Amino acid sequence: MGDLIEVLLGFMDKGGDVLWLIAALLFVMWTLIFERFWYFQMGWKKDVAQVIAKWEGRPERKSWEAFQIRQMMISQSRMQINRNLPVIKTLVALCPLLGLLGTVTGMIEVFNIMAVTGGGDAKSMAGGVQQATIPTMAGMVAALSGVFANTYVTRIAQREGEFLQDNLTTDH
Repeated sequence: MGDLIEVLLGFMDKGGDVLWLIAALLFVMWTLIFERFWYFQMGWKKDVAQVIAKWEGRPERKSWEAFQIRQMMISQSRMQINRNLPVIKTLVALCPLLGLLGTVTGMIEVFNIMAVTGGGDAKSMAGGVQQATIPTMAGMVAALSGVFANTYVTRIAQREGEFLQDNLTTDH
C-alpha cells in the first residue's frame, strides 16, 4: 500500500500542481455522478410514487386548472431529476481545459530551462515536457470518463421524466 502511494505521489509530482487541480475536479465530478446514480436507485422511486399518488388522488383531472397542476408537478419532478446534471456537464468540459493549462505551464518550464541553460540540458527539458504532457493526458482521461457517465445519467433522467409524464394521465 505504501508503494502505491509513493508511485501515485511521484506521478502527481511529475504532472505539476495542475494535476492536483484535475484530481480534485475529478473527485467532485464523480461524487456528483454517484449521487445521481444513488438518487435514481433509491430516492426517485419514492418521489415518483408520491407524485403519482398525489395526482391519482385528485377527484378532477380534465380542467385547465388540473392541467396546470399536472404541468407544475412534472416541472418540479424534472428539476429533481436533472439536479446537478449541468454541473457535471460543466466539470466534464473543464477537465481538458485544465489539462491544457498544465501543458502551457509545462512548456513555460521548458522555455525557462532553455533560457537559463541555453538548451544544453536535455534532462531538465525532458522534465518540463513531462510536466506538460501528463496533465494533458490526465485531463483527457478525466473528460472521457465523465462524458460516458454523464451521457448515461442524462439518458436515465430523460427516461424517468417521460415515465412520470406518461403516468400522470388525464383520462379518468
